This record gives sequence, C-alpha cells and structure tokens, in this order.
Amino acid sequence: MAETLLLDSLLHLPEVLEKIVFPPRARENHRGHSEAGTESRIAASDGGFGSTSVDILETPKAYSFFFDVPGIPKSDIQVTLEDEKVLVVKSNGKRKREEGEEEGSCKFLRLERKAVIKLMRKFRLPDDANPAAITAKCENGVLTVTVEKLPPPPESKPKTVEVAIA
Repeated sequence: MAETLLLDSLLHLPEVLEKIVFPPRARENHRGHSEAGTESRIAASDGGFGSTSVDILETPKAYSFFFDVPGIPKSDIQVTLEDEKVLVVKSNGKRKREEGEEEGSCKFLRLERKAVIKLMRKFRLPDDANPAAITAKCENGVLTVTVEKLPPPPESKPKTVEVAIA
C-alpha cells in the first residue's frame, strides 16, 4: 500500500512541482500568456487529464482556440458546449502508430511518444461569445475551434423626460 502511494506521488511530481514553483497566475505568464486580455476573460480547466497546449486568439469578430493534437484522427475529437457558456474539447483517441510497428519481426527500442492521448479542456466563454456560431476544423495536427462574437448591443439614446413643477 505504501509503495503504491509513493509510486503515485512520484508519477505526479512534475505537475506538483510546477504548481509550487509557478502559482496559477504566474504559471500563465510563464507559458507566455499576458496578464490582461482574453486569457484573463476566458477561464480554463484541463479536467484532470494531461494538459494539451492551447493558444487563444481574440479578434474583433471571434475567439479562436488552437490545440496541438498530432496523430489523433478527426473522428476521435469532440467539441461540445455545456450550459451555453462552457466550451469542452475532449478525445480518448489513440495516436496512430506507423505501419509495421507492431509486427512480430519489429520491436521498439524506445517509446517516448504516448500512444493514448486523453484530452479534456474546458473554457468558460466570455459574455460576448455567440454559442450558436462555433466551428471546428482539424488540419495537420492542429485543431482550430472558432467562436464568433455577438454584435455589440446598439447604443441606447438618452431619454429626456419633462418634469412638471406644481
């Protein structure tokens, strides 16, 4: 029992050290995100799975999310929306191995790339995101999810009310 706990602790040591060395806000800055702007407006969660790198771009008309998903077939990736404001990207896919890699005459000398990639990222979208206009495409190992913005509300003109003095 103690050996299992020790082994489990050692397997998660890199993540624990990252959390200690780089607190949540500093960790974002360490990875190249700015303190202000989109990243501070879009809350992210990795759902307890291994974190997949993502870049988030805000343009005047949309938010774009770029995920690295090398070797995962398009059919294994799911993009959904929860509660009209939480974008969920997940996959339980297996990375395709090269032809002949698993034949009896061949054997790996070293396996560093993970064959199973479990991806789960959640993003709370800002209020100006349009939940009805979300598109996703996967090309060359990069998943691009685009969420269009709602048009800004029309400016209301001030209403003048005459006050009768009695």
